[in-house]
Amino acid sequence: QFVESDDDEELLFNVPFTGNVKLKGVMVMGEDDGTHPAEMRLFKNIPHMSFDDTAREAEQTFSLNRDPTGELEYPTKIARFSSVHHLSMHFPRNFGAETTKIFYIGLKGEWTEAQRHEVPICTYEAAARPADHRLEHLSPQTRFIS
Repeated sequence: QFVESDDDEELLFNVPFTGNVKLKGVMVMGEDDGTHPAEMRLFKNIPHMSFDDTAREAEQTFSLNRDPTGELEYPTKIARFSSVHHLSMHFPRNFGAETTKIFYIGLKGEWTEAQRHEVPICTYEAAARPADHRLEHLSPQTRFIS
């Protein structure tokens, strides 16, 4: 089984993590022909990245060698990839074929639980509106008899 690009040689993978990852290395396995990717660009912490976003500068770029057995490991700059919660992998070109095929991507690193503190969305009232806080047992009720 493999992943193959559609119309051209570009492929883009978005990998979200459930925690923070210190990424230490990447392995890419493809065919021993022109469909093997020739370049890999890594981006960190850009959720929902698209091909339009690949024009920006990558955190790290690798020139890949053909590796049909998955033995080559490409070490990352650990200082740049010390706290990754989303990894985007862009493969812009291959070794000359019309499409790119990838059989395996291996990620090597250390996972730690994410300490994310979300901001609560609150609405504060500048002045209380009595209609919003009416209590029936405290409100006087009058009944008119005509």
